[in-house]
Amino acid sequence: MRVLVTYGSERGGTEGLARMVTDGLCEKGLAVDLLPPDRVRGLDGYDAVIVGGALYANRWHKDSRRFVKRHTKELKQRRVYFFASGPLDDSATRTDIPPVKGVKALMQRVGTRNHVTFGGRLAPDAKGVVAGAMAKKHAGDWRDAGQVRAWAGSVAAQLQAGVRQGM
Repeated sequence: MRVLVTYGSERGGTEGLARMVTDGLCEKGLAVDLLPPDRVRGLDGYDAVIVGGALYANRWHKDSRRFVKRHTKELKQRRVYFFASGPLDDSATRTDIPPVKGVKALMQRVGTRNHVTFGGRLAPDAKGVVAGAMAKKHAGDWRDAGQVRAWAGSVAAQLQAGVRQGM
């Protein structure tokens, strides 16, 4: 079973989540490649794809959206999972946060099997007008490594069960 994990990340927080997902899948014995979307040329050789993206103003990162649109046909032929990062509080660890409208549409477009929203991260010294203003009140790291690892373990179990069942 070979899995691609790709992500859209502006300030590195979502990339960090993608690394945690990758580590969790590898711990379960899966072969995983972690690549930013612009380095993915095709999906040949991958049995499953996990796409992550940071949320900004209720929109998934543009690189994640473009990746899904560019590879729609190939994604429809694989097991696909999405994750988002964004809430700058602990809400993602307290409750399941449904996908935002645009992510939900992309999920339907490619037949995504699962989606999760993880807490986000914003450094106190974030650059940019909007990020800098947000950082004054919402700086912090709400990524929960245990939650990420549990989700990756669940995905790994689903993928491995699919292999045993010939899917």
